[in-house]
Amino acid sequence: MSTMSIAVIIGNRDFFPDVLVGEARRDLLRLFQGFEVEPVILDENATKLGAVETWEHAKQCAELFRANRGRIAGVLVCLPNFGDERGVADTLKLAGLDSPVLVQAYPDDVDQFSVERRRDAFCGKISVCNNLRQFGIPFSLTASHTVPLLSDEFREDFRAFLGQCRVVRGLRNARIGAIGAVTPWTATV
Repeated sequence: MSTMSIAVIIGNRDFFPDVLVGEARRDLLRLFQGFEVEPVILDENATKLGAVETWEHAKQCAELFRANRGRIAGVLVCLPNFGDERGVADTLKLAGLDSPVLVQAYPDDVDQFSVERRRDAFCGKISVCNNLRQFGIPFSLTASHTVPLLSDEFREDFRAFLGQCRVVRGLRNARIGAIGAVTPWTATV
């Protein structure tokens, strides 16, 4: 399998624990290594931990994506916590990639449901997807609403997403034509 580049948006919401963003970033890099995927992701120092929270962050992330447009096959939106729904949607709108988008959200761990570890990514994913729908940006979902990045379940979701990216990329410049009699689906016009 050849190396593929996937753009990454890590959503963050200011009052949620930053440690979750750092953990998600490490998980993403491990996951991508296993799939031979090259991330196009904000540097950790470009914004707070390389996450997108604000309009300024969205502009920075979109600029990075536009600069790498030719090699980006898809976009993974990662929500280690509730995330900023507007920041995610603004990034995708400004970047104008027209590539497949997959939205992932981490589950809360009921054994660690404290202020230091609270995620609320379940609700954040609903809000992010609502904004994407309002912006007219198509997206895909994971099989389970929340799923850890390094789980076998997400690896299957990600494998399917990479297949979707390969198909879209392969068909991007395809020319399809029909020669001969009228096709059955156009005969009843």
